[in-house]
Amino acid sequence: MINLTIDNHAVSVEKGTTIMDAAASIGISIPALCHIDLKGTCVKNTPAACRVCVVEVEGRRNLAPSCATTVTEGMVVKTNSARVIRARKTVAELILSDHPNDCLTCPKCSDCELQKLVTRFNIRQMPYKGEQSSRKKEVTVAINRNMDKCILCRRCETVCNEVQGVGVLGAVRRGFDTTIAPTFDRMFKDTDCTYCGQCVAVCPTGALTERDNTDRLLDDLCNPDKVVVVQPAPAVRVALGEEFGLPPGTIVTGKMATALRYLGFDYVFDTDFAADLTIMEEGAEILQRLRAFLSGEGNVKLPIMTSCCPAWVNFYEHNYPDLLSYPSSAKSPAQMFGAIAKTYWARKMGIPREKLVVVSVMPCLAKKYECGREEFSVDGNPDVDYSISTRELARLIKRSNIDFRSLPEGDFDSPLGESSGAGAIFGATGGVMEAALRTVYEVYTGKTLPRLEFTSVRGLEGIKEATIDLDGFPLKVCVAHTLGNARILMDALRSGKLDYHVVEVMACPGGCIGGAGQPYHHGNVEVLRARTAAIYREDEGKPIRKSHDNPDIQTLYREFLGEPLGELSEKLLHTHYFDKTIK
Repeated sequence: MINLTIDNHAVSVEKGTTIMDAAASIGISIPALCHIDLKGTCVKNTPAACRVCVVEVEGRRNLAPSCATTVTEGMVVKTNSARVIRARKTVAELILSDHPNDCLTCPKCSDCELQKLVTRFNIRQMPYKGEQSSRKKEVTVAINRNMDKCILCRRCETVCNEVQGVGVLGAVRRGFDTTIAPTFDRMFKDTDCTYCGQCVAVCPTGALTERDNTDRLLDDLCNPDKVVVVQPAPAVRVALGEEFGLPPGTIVTGKMATALRYLGFDYVFDTDFAADLTIMEEGAEILQRLRAFLSGEGNVKLPIMTSCCPAWVNFYEHNYPDLLSYPSSAKSPAQMFGAIAKTYWARKMGIPREKLVVVSVMPCLAKKYECGREEFSVDGNPDVDYSISTRELARLIKRSNIDFRSLPEGDFDSPLGESSGAGAIFGATGGVMEAALRTVYEVYTGKTLPRLEFTSVRGLEGIKEATIDLDGFPLKVCVAHTLGNARILMDALRSGKLDYHVVEVMACPGGCIGGAGQPYHHGNVEVLRARTAAIYREDEGKPIRKSHDNPDIQTLYREFLGEPLGELSEKLLHTHYFDKTIK
């Protein structure tokens, strides 16, 4: 342990701790713009680029960046001296000298960390004026880039390279002309970008934001010729409350359903239902490959990998085109829902496909991209018309004068709203695996599970592995979250060193609960833990906790689909993958 003094407080911390973390341990919050705190995921280094977090260290001539300076024995630190306060204010003023003054119309208004620092530093005048940088702008189907608002904090570069391992972003050019962009200053659409959106999640300003679909949604809700249905994802209900001042991990399932009705949706369904459907198809595919493997059939592709996460799908299509036969062919729950809503349900209700609008509420920005994939449409009409994020839903609720916290508890519509606890846990890393194991075990062994919880696949470790006893057969499974960890697994698979039968991958830290469309958590891992705990409480509170026990799923197969992996199931619920290598 290292002993030091911070603002006249004695502190004892482990060797290697930064001054910023040491100060935080005694409740002193040092401001920062470039620092990302994602302990337990993948961030190894901080860029130390903004210099907002400087402190005074006794015996040192210059001010020290607290995020990148480790403590030493006997160190004396001042975080609030006049010199420090003046330096921080000057740094912020210099940043503002090259920043647009359009805060009122900026998508990040009120969520902007630079804006909050301006208030904290009491900056009420602009002492420095100079030439404003003119940088690239881009609007994609999922992410908007306005690099005039970039403050060169390099958070997006850090998360893209260290956490996600995608390597799209970096510093381009030098001096005043420096910008953070893909190589050769290309557009996102011309790169290996997966649209995971984690760059958006960590951007402190409006340089990177999500593509907003709320105006389009309001137009559809007001159109009398449209029937508009909605499906919220499992992770939305454990994070949405944060936008209304509720603690992280508050379950707001009932209030969310009521709010969606008040917004004017004709039917409020649940993606959790489609998560159960996904398990029926993906579970059947797991069993099919396992039985072929055990019978000695050649050319069985194991491990089978989950395919629920569109950013993960983009990642292996761009980087591992030689391994496209390993992932499950099952569509994501959101896309399965759209396919069923626009066939089975639409026919039952007598609604023409072209009149039906399916909207998903997702914790994910890659879902915006996924909706537009050509293979998920029929004659140009998409199965899911478009997706909005958790943040977008919160903005719509506020815009519609709905007092969310006082809403009564509502429920979902039938038959596409009934779900099991297995469907609920899809929102957390390890949840898809656990949901699949509950069904695979009982179908394979013909026995009832003695205990439903597979705790060995839970938690925020980057890569988890477990061996499940399937009536004497040791099923080896692996769970990974973040694309950086996915790359480790895929490289091992390519070299023939991946010894598992089933692998789950989610692109975002913590899984969907840490998706880039969720309320900003600013790298606070405790927020991710609280959301994850809520996911499992949602599961525990369900009367049905296994996908294959969901009566509405059973009815869907009996009345329409026939059986998992049957001819109609293959047509509606499965997909294929493409080589998207950037040439």
